[in-house]
Amino acid sequence: MDVFGHDLTRRQLAERTGDLSAVAGIRHVVLDDGVERGVRAIDLRTSAGLELEVLVDRAFDLGSARITGVPFGWRSGNGFRHPGLHEHTDEGGLSWLRALDGLLVSGGLDHTLFGGEVDATRYAYPPKQTVSHGLHGRLTAIPARLLEAREVVDPENGSSVLRLVGEVIQATSFGEHLRLTRTIEVDVDGREIRLHDVVDNLGFEPTPHMFLYHINFGWPIVDEGTEFVAAISEHLWQSDSVAEQGISYRTLPAPVLNMVEQVTEHELVVGPDGLHRVALLRADGALGVEVSWDPAGMPSFFEWQNLRSGQYAVGLEPSTHHVGGDGAAREDGSMIWLEHGESREYRTAIRVLVGQDETDGARARIRDIGGQPD
Repeated sequence: MDVFGHDLTRRQLAERTGDLSAVAGIRHVVLDDGVERGVRAIDLRTSAGLELEVLVDRAFDLGSARITGVPFGWRSGNGFRHPGLHEHTDEGGLSWLRALDGLLVSGGLDHTLFGGEVDATRYAYPPKQTVSHGLHGRLTAIPARLLEAREVVDPENGSSVLRLVGEVIQATSFGEHLRLTRTIEVDVDGREIRLHDVVDNLGFEPTPHMFLYHINFGWPIVDEGTEFVAAISEHLWQSDSVAEQGISYRTLPAPVLNMVEQVTEHELVVGPDGLHRVALLRADGALGVEVSWDPAGMPSFFEWQNLRSGQYAVGLEPSTHHVGGDGAAREDGSMIWLEHGESREYRTAIRVLVGQDETDGARARIRDIGGQPD
């Protein structure tokens, strides 16, 4: 392990400190003020300067994120609202936007993208012929059950990992009964966040499954001149605001007063390692982030540009489904239906890039896969 510039085995590190928390570790906390009051969280900290907040009571999603004190996860101003404050059906189904904050906000488990009313007769409950969904579903406001929080040492090579495992149940009588089991890992000396999600159906009716990661980056990763890098074969869809405003999807401007959000669905090219890979790189090359994931689970991808003053964020969004959403997926046959005991698996990595060599390396890796249109 590289600990503050020293190449140490786990034993050698133990010889130098009686408590791993001197250099890295896991700390359980409870947020205690304002709309966040009562939210359980876990702080992860590595010797490489990665600090990550895992929001146990908000679907085991990711909150604040920093590298050597510099933030890279977005903060919207909403705060990490207690799930008890969530109003699922308010504002025409758009109340999810009041919960949008932090590095990762997950959408699902039976619905993502814009809301609407869909058939529910498969649940065989006569008073419930349809079910209404809001934007990105119900998952965000469901607390998790913490299953594991510990350091794991590889007995063969002595490497050390901080591991968290949580379980989120989305269930109702006469409806869906889905479980998300999420594993989050970071190396003790690392700057990469690894997510492994498994979603399975605990119920006995065929149940729709949709899943989306809203991975959000803010300033100073998002800044004037920051470049979005991806191997793109074509743009499958763009919001009307892209043509109306003409703001580049590739090179970011300074904050724009009253900007309307821009969303583009990109068709990505799979790399030789079988992964999709995208990056945000500052113009000065000092800092960046690279996101990679297995497209077998999430073949679709959206770039969300919310570059208005006071918000100023870019969301990189792997998704199980295209932008048409729930209704379109049912019509075209792309909806995922999970039978009892069936599951889907998702693997994603978020890596912080520090310095010109690392940002140039990420650009080169992606350019080796393919180019991208203007």
